[in-house]
Amino acid sequence: MDVTLAAGSAWTDPFCPVARAVDLVGDRWSLLIVRDAMDGASTFTEFHQRLGIARNILTDRLRRLVEHGILAKSATGDGRRHAYLLTAAGRDLFTAVVALRQWGERHAFAPDETHSVLVDDQGRELAPLCPLGQDGEPLSVETSRVRKAV
Repeated sequence: MDVTLAAGSAWTDPFCPVARAVDLVGDRWSLLIVRDAMDGASTFTEFHQRLGIARNILTDRLRRLVEHGILAKSATGDGRRHAYLLTAAGRDLFTAVVALRQWGERHAFAPDETHSVLVDDQGRELAPLCPLGQDGEPLSVETSRVRKAV
């Protein structure tokens, strides 16, 4: 996977995985494109209709997601259009998207406000995500730290 930024750009923080991830997929449209790809969208038209995004911005974000190995571009059956499919790296964003969704459910809606719900194959809501240590115990901001690169 190509993990370089556009010419003339630099990593926000070259040693921080969070900063690099945000540099690659942290803008609003990129994450929403990934979210919709996870929900079955694959063509330019589908992304455009679902998101209401300007065509030039959608073109740019799809190109960047392909360049960074998050989506793969392939010809559709009619040969005139392209499909944009999640790569392994794109599918690996599922946990991050679920974490953002669950945070949004807890903090971006009033308790009685209606919102979409992610469910498993049996229609059950997902359990809350919780990072675990090597010993299987839950971790929090108080029980973890960043070991800085030297």
